[in-house]
Amino acid sequence: MASEHTLTFTDANFDQEVLKSDVPVLVDFWAEWCGPCRVMGPTIDSVAEEYAGKLKVGKLNVDHNGNTAMRYRIRGIPTLLLFKGGEVVDQRVGAISKAEVVEMVQPHVS
Repeated sequence: MASEHTLTFTDANFDQEVLKSDVPVLVDFWAEWCGPCRVMGPTIDSVAEEYAGKLKVGKLNVDHNGNTAMRYRIRGIPTLLLFKGGEVVDQRVGAISKAEVVEMVQPHVS
């Protein structure tokens, strides 16, 4: 069950929601068939809840939004990209712990 704070990013809304955001944005590139992606789901939702208002958190399904996945050269999933000011400031590939996600985003939120 996704958190109400976990957004859905698409090829159509990516530039507006992510690149033009006035707060940092954590994007989870995933697919339904990806086991490690499903394992990351609750972690992503939890981070979205905790950082609501300070950080946008969302998921982009690579099967349905291939243009954005190609644009950022996503080769393995799950991949987490952290955007700030329209630029990638950090990234992780593979399933990681909540502590690692927090360590990734904490320096970039106020």
